[in-house]
Amino acid sequence: MRIDFNMGTPREAGELRAGGGRGARGRVAGSTAALGTYLARQGLKHSRRRERIAEIFFGMVGHVSVEELLGHARREDRRVSQATVYRTMKLLVESGLANAREFGDGQTRYEVAVGRSHHDHLICTGCGIIAEFADEQIEALQASVARRHGFSVERHRLELYGRCSRCRAEARREARP
Repeated sequence: MRIDFNMGTPREAGELRAGGGRGARGRVAGSTAALGTYLARQGLKHSRRRERIAEIFFGMVGHVSVEELLGHARREDRRVSQATVYRTMKLLVESGLANAREFGDGQTRYEVAVGRSHHDHLICTGCGIIAEFADEQIEALQASVARRHGFSVERHRLELYGRCSRCRAEARREARP
């Protein structure tokens, strides 16, 4: 069994990718172009501010809240409103460029959807760390269960909630007399 983890602490989530590199710039440019195409098809207005919010989002790491994205956007333009960020993220989700995630704490977080393979999440209920993982055996088992029930899966989401090793170790230390 092979599990690949991509972990990010709440502090790391929402940070801008350092440097970016040619690949990151291409992904951002392609994603903002796809947003422009979506807006045109929907008959919606294109704005430089909306485009810049999308560019910032596509350059961020992890599972990003509107508040984190707003903070980064306001570093460039103090006039960016929270409502504009919410509306932009709604459009990114509707267009399939972003996924909205709710990890049980009442706050919606967003992750880039394009150029990423399917993955699932481990969420620590202690510190809030979100670990992404992919496991071929889990995917095969889900497909097998669906076939046995005559079910055609269109999409799925697997989120496991528990305590990370760091939080478990801290709890053991605190429990000692």
